[in-house]
Amino acid sequence: MRRCYRNKDGKRHAYWSVVESYRTARGPRQRVAAWLGVMDERGRLGVKRCAAPASTSQRHLFEETEPCWLEVDVKRVHVERSRKFGGPWLRLELLRRLGLDRFLEETLPEGREQIPWPLMVMVPVLGRLCDASSELHLAEQFYESSALTDLLGVPAEKTNEDRLYRTLDALRPHKPALEKHLKQKLGELFELDYDLLLYDMTSTYFEGQAEENPQAQRRYSRYHRPDCKQVNIALVVSRCGMPLGYGIFAGHRNDATTLAEMVEQIEGLYGRANRIWVMDRGMAGEDNVKFLR
Repeated sequence: MRRCYRNKDGKRHAYWSVVESYRTARGPRQRVAAWLGVMDERGRLGVKRCAAPASTSQRHLFEETEPCWLEVDVKRVHVERSRKFGGPWLRLELLRRLGLDRFLEETLPEGREQIPWPLMVMVPVLGRLCDASSELHLAEQFYESSALTDLLGVPAEKTNEDRLYRTLDALRPHKPALEKHLKQKLGELFELDYDLLLYDMTSTYFEGQAEENPQAQRRYSRYHRPDCKQVNIALVVSRCGMPLGYGIFAGHRNDATTLAEMVEQIEGLYGRANRIWVMDRGMAGEDNVKFLR
């Protein structure tokens, strides 16, 4: 197919034609086989598809989707309310595949809150998946700039830092049930094996005094901030790095003393099994090895 131009009434018009190649004594030449006139993009693609030779190769597993063409006056087009859509939508679909929405509806009780807890919990969860940052950043910047307002139906003015923290407080008592639910669903979706578990510790510190947090204590700081109080965080993951459980411990507690408590927590949720535990040498003391045996 070839586009041809003609001048008529002082204007330049575009026409489509079908041309064919042929050989002459002076070399290859082309001639018009048919005039197609003026066509939009949809018509051009349709003619091109009909003129294409039949393919003898193996057919594709999925058929190609035909594009839908619309005429747009580009001079009158303007952009407004631009939002990040792809990432939030994809992560929301993943949470639905995990059955998190149904779990929250069955677990969190209804109260007098303006926005139901099951719906509000999805805001910080999706915020962490899309843009790992603080609740303050989520409430003041990311949430309004993303398509979460449309996907969840929660207005931006109803999403503030205090409400996000209250949402986490409402979810906290259901931590064991949530971990057990996610472990089952992740195992079904990704065929995970839990025969080998990796255990490690980290910490996070507070800039303030944290006087109302009894677990906030001073000790050796991984971040070289001995002036700040901290808490220790224990994490258990599968061999592929999928989280299985976590625990919060006092900031002045020795890492090795947390192992037995975390093992009992995991076994209490998922039962005892012949698992292999992998940890740093500093936690593999004689008492812990004896306990694991």
